[in-house]
Amino acid sequence: MPTDRAQPSAGRGGPPPEAGPGAAYAGRTVLVTGGAGCIGSNLVRALADGGAARILVLDDLSSASRWNLPDHPAVRFVRGSVLDDEALRAVFAERPEYVYHLAALFANQNSVDHPEQDLRVNGLGTLKVLQFAHLAGVRRVVYASSGCSVYGSRAPLPLVEDFVSLDLDTPYQITKLLGELYCNFFFRYYRLPVVRARFFNVYGPGEIPGRYRNVIPNFLYWAIRKEPLPITGTGEETRDFTYVGDVVQGLLAAGVAEAAAGEALNLASGREVTVAHLAGLINELTGNPAGVRYVERRPWDTITRRCASVEKARRLLGYRPATDFETGVRRTWEWFTANWDRIAQDARF
Repeated sequence: MPTDRAQPSAGRGGPPPEAGPGAAYAGRTVLVTGGAGCIGSNLVRALADGGAARILVLDDLSSASRWNLPDHPAVRFVRGSVLDDEALRAVFAERPEYVYHLAALFANQNSVDHPEQDLRVNGLGTLKVLQFAHLAGVRRVVYASSGCSVYGSRAPLPLVEDFVSLDLDTPYQITKLLGELYCNFFFRYYRLPVVRARFFNVYGPGEIPGRYRNVIPNFLYWAIRKEPLPITGTGEETRDFTYVGDVVQGLLAAGVAEAAAGEALNLASGREVTVAHLAGLINELTGNPAGVRYVERRPWDTITRRCASVEKARRLLGYRPATDFETGVRRTWEWFTANWDRIAQDARF
């Protein structure tokens, strides 16, 4: 199984250490599946800054880049899939005390195009991680769920954790809910301490644009290339865009807060932003004269508004998202410009 230390990034590669120290993890061993992605790499950096003794990163690099990871002596990278028992044995042999399960086949359109692979990675892969974590006796598993998935398109706003829909529109939404159900089973039957963190449109330094990636990195990619930004629908659709640094703070707290075990928690900004405002902001930041173009809505794209309540996360974790949207997008753009050559090479369209 290929393993090695994260390689140097010539001072430019990984996201900046904005998430703050994860002091509660000092001297601990932590496993992060999907750790080379946007959320994972920022989390790894925060854990390293906080003094974690060993940070195991398991990632098959199917939607991430190796240079995203910080060059730090505590970081050990294992290239492999959560479907691979050999890879899982290799990382769990290091006896991690905390597991952040972020690996997934992302996201909606990808799952529509590849529903069987979506089920394997997001369903069976999650089951395997939970099984290994149970056998290893870990202190806590934090599972990356999706608030843009499990609530469906008919839930009242703001979205609160005790509402879950079965009227879902894509295989990704189905398998993210399936992952939560597996977490519930392991918590109730095996008493495995699991937290289900529901993410909302996370963005920030560290996400490589591509066909199946999120709107903000893709908009930045096209805007830098002076191309019009494609908007599906009217542009008045809203999303709860959440800066990755805020999400990382929530994840760090979710790993150690006693009251969080067995709970589902929204990690969001609690603010609605229209896609039209996002496009205008990015075109202004990048000096893109091409404007926008309107394209047909995809059949599964039925959600017109998203805004989450973060009251439960505030109460149980002390979670307080602190990055306003405009500042977060500006930081993401700065990361793009600093790493443009690598991003342009690795973009997956």
